Amino acid sequence: MLQRCRNRYTSINESNLMPFKLIEKQIVYDGKKLRLELHHLMDENDRRTVREVVAHNGAVVILPFVTDRRIVMLRQRRYAVGQVLLELPAGTLERDELPMNCAGRELVEETGYLAGRLKPLSSFFSSPGILSEKMHAFVAYDLVKHQQALEEGEDIELAELDFTEAIEMIRHGQIQDAKSIATLLMYDRFNRDRE
Repeated sequence: MLQRCRNRYTSINESNLMPFKLIEKQIVYDGKKLRLELHHLMDENDRRTVREVVAHNGAVVILPFVTDRRIVMLRQRRYAVGQVLLELPAGTLERDELPMNCAGRELVEETGYLAGRLKPLSSFFSSPGILSEKMHAFVAYDLVKHQQALEEGEDIELAELDFTEAIEMIRHGQIQDAKSIATLLMYDRFNRDRE
């Protein structure tokens, strides 16, 4: 089962978890996009503890530029928080899928835009206290309009806005999605003037 875990989800590098030693791993739930695990650990003083871990295969988030200054975002109904959030396009990696391939696929599916060029921006963990999901951020350029291919149950409305407006919306709490905030601010801080 541990081998399957490493192939299907972002694995935990157990050598980096010292001083904890994994004694037992219980799988509580194994779903389509995630798995809930209980990790029974022992530290160097033989004290036992349990960690709840949500194992996830990883995901991508895309910052798509329609023009030099305008980006595409999504208004998306999020059941878990009971709100419609303004977000960048994103999606979960399929098993053994390369992040760049996933970014291109998700961009077309959610926005209907095909990227002429995808550039890696950064990678980060979305909530490392409980979740193994690693987000891979990309910037998309030279967009060509195609057809949206939303998955069943997705409720998405496209929103085109000026990049500077998006940064101001973060300041005023109008963008609350963490992956979108991180990606927009990383681009603004480290890349905008170099592009």
